Amino acid sequence: MSTVEETIEVAVPVSTAYNQWTQFKSFPRFMSSVRSVEQIRPNLTRWVIGFGPVRHEFEAEVVDQVPDSIVVWRSLGRRAGHRGEVSFRPTTSGRTAVLVRISVAPQGVTDRLVHASGFLRRVIRAELGNFKEFIEGLGQEGGAWRGTIRGGHVEPMEAEPPRSRVPHWPVG
Repeated sequence: MSTVEETIEVAVPVSTAYNQWTQFKSFPRFMSSVRSVEQIRPNLTRWVIGFGPVRHEFEAEVVDQVPDSIVVWRSLGRRAGHRGEVSFRPTTSGRTAVLVRISVAPQGVTDRLVHASGFLRRVIRAELGNFKEFIEGLGQEGGAWRGTIRGGHVEPMEAEPPRSRVPHWPVG
């Protein structure tokens, strides 16, 4: 299994970068290799990716997800040979360091040649650059999913405290 790791710094707060990353359906808007993403359940997605005429479809299970921190996934089915994680860390300048780590078990001669050529590293670097341009251009996330997943199981989301519609004025 080969592992590729790339980092980029984006000029938005951690919560903004994380929230946008949880919007998997929006990936085709900024990732050139992603053709479509279907959210089946909070922890399961169906992906169609492609490079030129080559197209791959697979499902991915989110194994662990902690708001403003990390998303870890693994592919399922025929192409079950890739795992990944993306983590989000605040920088001292109020920006966010986004680290992507993907591990792939090449399946066949063509996959081995592609990985040996550094193609995967170049794609990840380019797609991270696309994410940076997209999120900085928006300046805010286009949605969010703030749930937690541990061991592939979605944890119940905590309810927000009720907000009073009546203003509270100081007495006195």
